[in-house]
Amino acid sequence: MSTPAVVPDQLHLVIGDEELLVERALWAAVGAARAADPEAELRRVKVSELTPPELTELLSPSLFAEGRVLAVESAQDAGKEIAEALLAYARQPADGVTLVVVHTGGGRSKHAKELPNALRKLGARVTECNKITKPAEREAFVRDEVRRAGGKTDAAGVAALIEAVGSDLRELSAAATQLVADTGGKVDETAVRRYHRGRAEVTGFAVAEKAVTGDRAAALEALRWAVQLGVPHVLIADALADSVRTIGRVAAAGGRNDPFRLAGELGMPAWKVKKALAQSRGWNASSLAQALQAVAEVNAGVKGMAADATYALERTVLRLVELRNQRS
Repeated sequence: MSTPAVVPDQLHLVIGDEELLVERALWAAVGAARAADPEAELRRVKVSELTPPELTELLSPSLFAEGRVLAVESAQDAGKEIAEALLAYARQPADGVTLVVVHTGGGRSKHAKELPNALRKLGARVTECNKITKPAEREAFVRDEVRRAGGKTDAAGVAALIEAVGSDLRELSAAATQLVADTGGKVDETAVRRYHRGRAEVTGFAVAEKAVTGDRAAALEALRWAVQLGVPHVLIADALADSVRTIGRVAAAGGRNDPFRLAGELGMPAWKVKKALAQSRGWNASSLAQALQAVAEVNAGVKGMAADATYALERTVLRLVELRNQRS
């Protein structure tokens, strides 16, 4: 029998809790195993469902030398016996078998917490899948997704895509891939706006943008359009609250200061700071305090306290417009 041209890593540690990245890391390990043996079978099992004898059976070489990938998931829940069994196997892995240990990085027990470091020391191929929470990390993710799909983008395009789609990584990935396919690879702000026209109204951010800039007619039109399309009331209320809070934070941090410096201080993307700086004109400490009270009330209202959630949103939009346009 000839030696396979590709020899995959036999031991993988996928660590972190960003689900999309974890899933990708797992399938990358499967892909490497199948490059060596296209018939390699994938088995996925939670560590809590395993006993040491069952683990030994799953990791035993096949009589017919078929390739195999065993993904042991939720390894942060491992007890002492199963953790020791995983490490015992990792010290002497079997040919043709790939073990992928998926672990959040935490752990309920001492052995579960120590498992990642022990696997690292045994030479596991490590893929970090930490939760993406910072704006800069999300922007980098979008740039990488566009690049993975074979396209190019710029800062304005990235900002527009995040604004239109939101923060969910799966939705961002799907949107980036679709845009690359539909635009021939050039994902700039114009392409994003054209492709996602109407999306801002659907997410409720256009309602908020028009309200905090004092555009009464446009704000009411956007609100009615959002309601007609079936956008959940709570999402519109959240958009109103986010816009008012952002303006308040930017104004409190210095108003007209350098947006890039403010972005770093506030942990926001620069495009959001720039927009809030522009929107803050016409607001003062008193009107912002009243606006914060109004959006807090509507958030409670749409979650069950208001008899008519649509009316509560419309009343809040009108109140924000009034506060924005009042003379200090």
